[in-house]
Amino acid sequence: MATRGVRQLKKLEIFFCEVGGSSNQAREYIKSGLIVEYAGTFPSVEVSAKLRNGHHPFIKADYVTGFSKQVCIKNESLERIEKVVTMLTDSSGRKISKITSPIRTDTPSVQGVWTPMLDIAQSPFIIEMK
Repeated sequence: MATRGVRQLKKLEIFFCEVGGSSNQAREYIKSGLIVEYAGTFPSVEVSAKLRNGHHPFIKADYVTGFSKQVCIKNESLERIEKVVTMLTDSSGRKISKITSPIRTDTPSVQGVWTPMLDIAQSPFIIEMK
């Protein structure tokens, strides 16, 4: 996810075990080259794979905002690992908080409130200069 044109994900680390059965798919993900393709697609993200023997695999994401997220990928398929990497890439890293009251502002939008009657994309837009 990008906030004001700045991608929020700074660093992506994949931790896996060298011999553990729960890390089979994580090792396959790294061997298959999908992580190299990801690193080529997002050059601003630092990508690394780290060996951590005797533990279950997980993916850790560090964000520009200072937050970090960890997602366990124990016994997950390659498709699920790919979805986790995409989810972490598209996330901003901020904690989810419930909005309990309506948000009020001192500076309302100059665009006004959207209504279905404002369907201007379907109508022709002609400007006549005199």
